[in-house]
Amino acid sequence: MKAVIVREHGGFDELLVENLPTPEIRPDEVLVAVKASGINHLDLWVRKGVVGHKFPLPMILGTDVAGEVARVGSLVKNVKIGDRVAVMPGFADPTSEQALAGQIHLARDYGIFGETRNGGCAEYMDAPAVNLMPMPDWMSFTDAAACPLVFLTAYTMLRKAWLEPGESVLMHAAGSGVTSAGIQIARLLGATVIATAGSDEKLQKARALGAEHTINYRSQDFVEETKKIVGRGGVDVIFDHVGPQTFEGNMKVIKWGGRIVMCGSTSGAEVPLNLRAVFFKRISIIGSTMGPKADQLTVWKLLCQKKLQPVLDRVFAVRDVAAAHQYVESRKGFGKVVLDLEQW
Repeated sequence: MKAVIVREHGGFDELLVENLPTPEIRPDEVLVAVKASGINHLDLWVRKGVVGHKFPLPMILGTDVAGEVARVGSLVKNVKIGDRVAVMPGFADPTSEQALAGQIHLARDYGIFGETRNGGCAEYMDAPAVNLMPMPDWMSFTDAAACPLVFLTAYTMLRKAWLEPGESVLMHAAGSGVTSAGIQIARLLGATVIATAGSDEKLQKARALGAEHTINYRSQDFVEETKKIVGRGGVDVIFDHVGPQTFEGNMKVIKWGGRIVMCGSTSGAEVPLNLRAVFFKRISIIGSTMGPKADQLTVWKLLCQKKLQPVLDRVFAVRDVAAAHQYVESRKGFGKVVLDLEQW
């Protein structure tokens, strides 16, 4: 089978298209004929490398996957050959204490396709049958591949932040996949959404998704603009994955008793933190990565019911995977970039 594999960290030329053996499946697994694979920042980190973190290279990329069931293991009962499915991106031993408690993402052996186990940027992918989600007939493979990771991440973030109807939430980087998903979820929960982005075009798209207020951080001070919207008391919840570029401002604009929830730190790893401000203002700073399968199933149902929608920016042929990575790194897009796995 053909696959996109990274053997060494580096630039776009490390995205290799090779012929590899088709995976063998275990009795509780399925073989998926992949039709589309979404690109996440995780794909970029696996390709480029992260200081202090070791990825188990070589690795077939591809965390968000959609396709058709091509083969089933002898113990598989929930799907059959020919079923159209999307794949939950996270996995772990289902018998671990955390998994049995419904918190599989907290298990020490928790992994993600395309990071700790070969992913789905290939003609075929092996996956546990319990990771499959049925696709409605009207949903395209490219739309399905735009959804699993970012909607799971955003839903779990807002749930952990205890976002309630009527509250305000400041959401940074509206053009990103996770924030474009989060805006929709926050509005569905009945919150007032304030979104930031670096262009008026992206802000217009954020408003179309449900943001009631928007701030262009390149031409406006997001702290002062947020205070104009919610008052000097501050915002209830901040949804962030930017890090150092926004953290100081976040601490200024969060209300007493407010919650800052973060799933990433794309602008760096370290920030100055005044601990007195944390405890005097009773602020909760919450870290969040991925989420439990229950959250994945809940948000997938909302997508299938059309209460949430995929935010698909561009589809690239898989043969143009290097151009797709370059486009994602340019931050020009709004929402998700997906590879068409039928165009090798």
